[in-house]
Amino acid sequence: MSALCAPALAQARSRVRLGYLHVVAVDGHIWTGLDRGSFDREGIDFELHEFSTGPEVFEAMGKSQVDVVSAGGVISNYLALGHGRGFLINDIEVATAQLWVRPTLGVKTFADLRGRRIATTAKTTAHIFLDRALRANNINPSEVEIVNRSMPAAVQAFIAGDVPAVALWVPFNIAVRQALPEAIKLVDASAFYPQSAVLGGWAARSDYYAENRQVLSRIIRAWTDANDHMVRNPAAAAEALQRSHYQQSGRDDLAEAFKAQKLYSSREWRRLYSDGTVVKWLQQVSDFFMADAGVTNPLRASDYFDTQLYLSTVA
Repeated sequence: MSALCAPALAQARSRVRLGYLHVVAVDGHIWTGLDRGSFDREGIDFELHEFSTGPEVFEAMGKSQVDVVSAGGVISNYLALGHGRGFLINDIEVATAQLWVRPTLGVKTFADLRGRRIATTAKTTAHIFLDRALRANNINPSEVEIVNRSMPAAVQAFIAGDVPAVALWVPFNIAVRQALPEAIKLVDASAFYPQSAVLGGWAARSDYYAENRQVLSRIIRAWTDANDHMVRNPAAAAEALQRSHYQQSGRDDLAEAFKAQKLYSSREWRRLYSDGTVVKWLQQVSDFFMADAGVTNPLRASDYFDTQLYLSTVA
């Protein structure tokens, strides 16, 4: 069991409207916790709302359609703009983002990308990864045309031949591999880790956060049980996810997606929260998104992410 301040006690149940992406790095903890009874033991009943992209999740939260969200690197964009309060980190998205190209459309190398169109979803993990990958290969992002689409639409445009390149996140790579065996993965985000760590995690509507901190603390307690199980038993956890929630993915595909995220035990995360590492990692991603959007006075990560809720919940 996780090192918690106190055992879960019988308590009133709380129904929480949760928005999420069906991506292992985002919903792996959710399904693992549900399957293990972790959230049930803490009196948390989720009303689940699945979305295709992080911006859609935050849009729903902005309309008060959901109370809490779990998303990827997009959290560092919307939270910096004041759209909610962060309180829990899932993982580091080490290799979840990938850049794929089509040789049959004239792109085999980074040099071939100049002047070409690249589909992706702006303000997400894939977007910041694409920017870093281009710059690392001496290409200014202004030298390409970034086509902003939802990730399903971006991948479909790539498969259809409308664009010669796509920056995606797993598991969308599966569709590319199946449809285009000749496509090439130029690079994934692991090439830029740990210098450019991108965190995914949980946030709540500002009003919900202010009024329901005890509910969020119970979510954290349940999350630690799921997380530490995933850390201790990665193969078994990945197999359970594939069998029950990712049947469309093969075992090898799911194992790859599982390895694309960096997990820490709840104790290790406590150290990263307390020594400022989490806030630093969030801030560097926010800096990119805010500079890209021309935002001059965004919230700092130290203001939009509450480290104390986790630290007071996990011993």
